[in-house]
Amino acid sequence: LISNVHNFIPSSFFIYLLLLKPHNGLNNINKDERQFKPELFLHPMEKWHLYSEFKEGINTGGRVEYVWLFGIIGVFVLFLACINFMNLSTARSEKRAREVGVLKSIGCDRKTLIFQFFGESMLLAFLALVFALFLVYLSLPAFNLIADKKIVIPVADVFFWLSCIGFTFVTGIVAGSYPALYLSSFKPVKVLKGTFRTGKAAAIPRKVLVVIQFSVSVMLIIGTIVVFRQIQLTRNRPIGYSPAGLISVTSYTNDIHNHFDALRNELMGSGFVVDMAESNSPLTGINSNSSGLTWKGKDPSMPADFGTVGVSQSFGNTVGWQFKDGRDFSGELATDSSVLIINEAAVKYMGIKNPVGETLHWGKDYRIAGVIKDMVMQSPYEPSKPTVFYLRDDPGETVTLRINPSKGIKESLRFIEGIYKKYSPESPFEYTFADAEYGRKFEGEERIGRLAGAFAVLAIFISCLGLLGMAAFTAEQRTKEIGVRKVLGATVLQLWQMMSTDFALLVIISFCIAAPMAYWLMDLWLQKFSFRSDIPFWIFLLSGTGLLLVTLLTTSAHIIRVAVSNPVKSLRSE
Repeated sequence: LISNVHNFIPSSFFIYLLLLKPHNGLNNINKDERQFKPELFLHPMEKWHLYSEFKEGINTGGRVEYVWLFGIIGVFVLFLACINFMNLSTARSEKRAREVGVLKSIGCDRKTLIFQFFGESMLLAFLALVFALFLVYLSLPAFNLIADKKIVIPVADVFFWLSCIGFTFVTGIVAGSYPALYLSSFKPVKVLKGTFRTGKAAAIPRKVLVVIQFSVSVMLIIGTIVVFRQIQLTRNRPIGYSPAGLISVTSYTNDIHNHFDALRNELMGSGFVVDMAESNSPLTGINSNSSGLTWKGKDPSMPADFGTVGVSQSFGNTVGWQFKDGRDFSGELATDSSVLIINEAAVKYMGIKNPVGETLHWGKDYRIAGVIKDMVMQSPYEPSKPTVFYLRDDPGETVTLRINPSKGIKESLRFIEGIYKKYSPESPFEYTFADAEYGRKFEGEERIGRLAGAFAVLAIFISCLGLLGMAAFTAEQRTKEIGVRKVLGATVLQLWQMMSTDFALLVIISFCIAAPMAYWLMDLWLQKFSFRSDIPFWIFLLSGTGLLLVTLLTTSAHIIRVAVSNPVKSLRSE
């Protein structure tokens, strides 16, 4: 249950409801008819992971966007494979023309031929399905490692098999459509008289399809680079504290708090721990928020959603927060019970020029003692939340310790656990490293980057397979032309340049189409981040140059093989 109750109480807790009978009215509140605060609405737990973003109580998406994104990319990759089939089928048109002519001359109509060619593509598609299932079975462990999932092939699911058959059927239809319609259109008289030639015009559709293939590849390459640059930029963002050597331990009972001073003194006296503190939020999250703060000059209509973190006196020294102005908490709770420390985001939000010494009202009057640099406690992709830190007699269930860097980690943890169990024998010693916990915040985007990279490699590989087939066909078609040119004095390098230019031109056209589209899409994606990287020119230069080199390497083998062949063999039939 997502609730807007910050005007009344700090929102430290979620409320879970078990509905025995769904009530549609709860999910269909008319925004214009809402007259009361707080506003409540239901959000099913099964949707929390994929539909987690809200604006004014309305779901605006979430990670489901990535599901659609990779679904669309998967369709594009499948379409690239269909293009390869079309290209190779139509490239062999002259060889199959005589077959079509003979079949038509003995009474086959065009409809029968269309069914024949569709049947061929269907057969290949269903053979591909069998091979694909085998590949999926082999690659699932690696994919689960990348995606951090435990996906298995649902062999008992009827919907799964119907989906597979449906996709395979559609693939066979799409892949076989152009070849079937094109090959069945040949005139038997021209074919059997030997006057049928496909000519240069017949190559235009194949070139268009190749351009589409490489446009998709270029967009995926650029997108992958931009995603990883954004992740790297965010990783390098200053986080406002020193995470190295910090561990957080969850306290499930009051034992640790009741003996906190004795525990702290014993651990610090051992030399294994530099300092330790309590708080009601871990370093990588803010568990409590409030909109009840007011200050001098505040606009009454101005919303004020502040993070509120209760801490013990040694919290700042333990985490290593960095002061912009003012001072830290003193050593006595009684002295600083009405003192707040705020972050830069809070100062900016309130619009106070000299905040130290100013008064904030939050149930009672507090005085601002210091301003710290923003600590990234929530999403590293978003601006730091305006946050206030205050002293509490019972700060909460999180204990943060800084391990002495001169001591070994394993030895330190073993010692800390022993002392911890001494004061709280019933509680499990569960700890997390602050830097590792912070690193987990990047796992989702890093997974997206790795998957995008895998799709990009797959798209390039499929495109190169198609290009390899086209290069072989082109080289075969121009064997006699190359023989004549060699007899007239053309060198291997000149022949390679002549034939490679056609393929290089296709890549250049693809790049000119894909680059602006990729820029627009990635710029749109980056808009969701407050801290975002730019899209420099070198990304496009690297992507285009890399794809051009791959294209030339892919086609050169066939071109050079024909270029160095003996012209006598290619011309003797003439």
